[in-house]
Amino acid sequence: MANIKSAEKRARQAVERRAHNMTLRSKMRTAIKKARGALEEGEYASAQGAVRAAVPVIDSMVNKGIVHRSTAARHKSRLSALLKALQAKKA
Repeated sequence: MANIKSAEKRARQAVERRAHNMTLRSKMRTAIKKARGALEEGEYASAQGAVRAAVPVIDSMVNKGIVHRSTAARHKSRLSALLKALQAKKA
C-alpha cells in the first residue's frame, strides 16, 4: 500500500484508468466478434457491414493507446481476408 499522498492518488488513478481501458478493450473485442459471426453466417452484405463497423472501432483503440498498431493491423487484415474469401466464394 502506498505511504505517500501522491502515490495514493496515482494508485487511485491507475484503478480508474484500468477500468476505463477494460471497457474500451471489451468494445473492440465485441466488434470483432460480431464481424466474425457475420462472416461465419456467410451473408456477404451483413458481413461487409459488420467489418466496416469494426474497423473504425479498432482504429480508435490504437489512437487511445489501448492496443498496439500492429495488433490492430493484424485484426483488420484477418477480417478483410475473411471478407474477401467470402466474396470469392459467393462469386
